[in-house]
Amino acid sequence: MGDSADEPLDHWAARRQQHLRPIGERKAVSLGAGPHQGAHVDPQARRMVVEWDGFQWIPVTVVENYAAACRMLNPVPEPTKTEERSATWSPMTPGTGRHRKP
Repeated sequence: MGDSADEPLDHWAARRQQHLRPIGERKAVSLGAGPHQGAHVDPQARRMVVEWDGFQWIPVTVVENYAAACRMLNPVPEPTKTEERSATWSPMTPGTGRHRKP
């Protein structure tokens, strides 16, 4: 890499953008007593969900505990009709693999 003074501003901005947080990224911050620690330390403490707007963390909502924060940050998509399995489906259906006994 050469001298940064010779680098055009648009190249520098594009390179810097790769290292920044994406706008809209969310995280949960513990509202428990004491300093911020890992999420596993006090899983029953309330959490504040915050969102990055490009300059600062903006509060979005407060949830009851770590599990609720996980559900909000990583929602499980609803299955579509084609993805739903029938009631008769079983993971132990007959197979043809080499590990199966004849």
